[in-house]
Amino acid sequence: MDLRPLRHRDFRLLMASGVVTMFGSFITMVAVPFQLKQLTGSYVAVGAVGVVELVPMVLSGLWGGAIADAADRRKVILACEAALAVCTAGLLLNALLPHPAVWPLYVVAGSVAALDGLQRPSLDAMTPRLVPRDEQTAANAISGVRWQIGAVAGPAVGGVLVALAGVPIAYAVDVLTFLLSVALLWALRPVPPSAEAERPSLRGIARGARYAWSRPELLGTYFVDIAAMFLAMPVALFPFVADELHSRWALGLLYACLPLGAMVVSVTSGWASHVHRHGLAVLVAAGVWGLAIAGFGIAPNIGVAMALLVVAGGADMVSGLFRSTIWNQTIPDHLRGRLAGIELLSYSIGPTAGQLRAGLMASAVGLRGAIAAGGLLCTGAVALCTVLMPGFTRYDERTSPHAQAAAEPQPAAAP
Repeated sequence: MDLRPLRHRDFRLLMASGVVTMFGSFITMVAVPFQLKQLTGSYVAVGAVGVVELVPMVLSGLWGGAIADAADRRKVILACEAALAVCTAGLLLNALLPHPAVWPLYVVAGSVAALDGLQRPSLDAMTPRLVPRDEQTAANAISGVRWQIGAVAGPAVGGVLVALAGVPIAYAVDVLTFLLSVALLWALRPVPPSAEAERPSLRGIARGARYAWSRPELLGTYFVDIAAMFLAMPVALFPFVADELHSRWALGLLYACLPLGAMVVSVTSGWASHVHRHGLAVLVAAGVWGLAIAGFGIAPNIGVAMALLVVAGGADMVSGLFRSTIWNQTIPDHLRGRLAGIELLSYSIGPTAGQLRAGLMASAVGLRGAIAAGGLLCTGAVALCTVLMPGFTRYDERTSPHAQAAAEPQPAAAP
C-alpha cells in the first residue's frame, strides 16, 4: 500500500478522526434498528429509517457542497462532528429512560443524515488541499480503509454490545468516539476557501451542476456509479440468499464480504498510483462488479457466493479509487464542495433505489434471476457508457487540461 499521504500531519489527523468516528457510527447503525425492533416489533418501522434519512441527506448534501466552497472546511467538519455527538447523546438519554420513546430515533436518524450531508462535501473537498496531486490515488485508498475498518469492525462490536451490554452502552461508546474525533479535528490547521469562493446560493449550486454537465469524464463517473448501485446492489436480498443456499449461519458473513473485498484492494493498492487511464479503469472495474454480482446470483453454494462477493467488493473499490482520483485531480478548488455535493447524490440515491429495485425485481422474476439479471444489466450499462462517452473512456490524467489546471496553486481568500 502506498502510505506517502500519511507523511502529512493534517491528513493523518483527518484519517485518525475518520477511523474513530466510523467505528462508533457503525455501532450505532446496529443499535438503532435493534432498538426499533425491540420497541415496535415491526419490519416497516425498522425499514422506515432509510426513508427518513434519504431526503435530509440529499437536500443538505447539495447545500453542504455550497458551504464547503465558501467557508473554512475545517470549521464546517468540526461543527458537524460536534453536532453529531449531541445527536448520539440524545439517543443515549432516550435509551436510559424507563420507557424509551420511538419518535426520537427517527428525529435523530434524520438529523444525523442531514449533518452527514452537510459535512461530507467538506471532507471530500479537503483531501486535495492536504496531499500533493500525485498522491491523490493513494490518499483515496487510505480513506477507503478508514471506512472499511468501521464497516467490518463496527457492526461486529455493535452486535456484541447490544446483545450483551445493552443499547445504552452502544450509544455511550459512540458518544465517546465522537468526542475523541472532535479533539483530533480541533488540531487541524485552517483550510480557508479559495480567492474565487462565492457565497452559498441556489445559483451557485446550479453553476456547479452546469460545470459537471460540461465535463464528460465527470458525467461518466456519476453514470457508472449510479448504474452499478441501482442495477446490481444485492444487499437487500442477502437474508433470502442465505435461506436459498441453506446457510442462515452465513448471513453476517455475506454482509462482511463486500467491505472485505474492498479492504483487500485498499491495503494492496500501491499499483494504483501507476495507472493513468482512470476512466478506462473505472469502466473495467464496474464491468467486473456487474459480472461478479451476476455470478453471485447463480452461485451453487455459499462458498462460491461469498467468494464472488469479495471479488465484487474489490472491483467496487477499484472503481471508487479512480472515480475519486478524477474528482480530486480535475475539479477546481472553488467548485470542489459543490461537485462533492452532487457526487453525494450518486452514492446515496443509487444504493437506496437499488434496494427497492432488487426487491421489486425479485418479486417479479424470482430471487436468483433478479440478482443475476441486475449484474448483467450493470455490465451492459457500462458497455453502453464506453460507446456514448468516449471522452470518459479516453481520459488520461497526463494529458487532461482540467487535471493540469487544477494542479496549479490556488490563492486562498483573504482572512
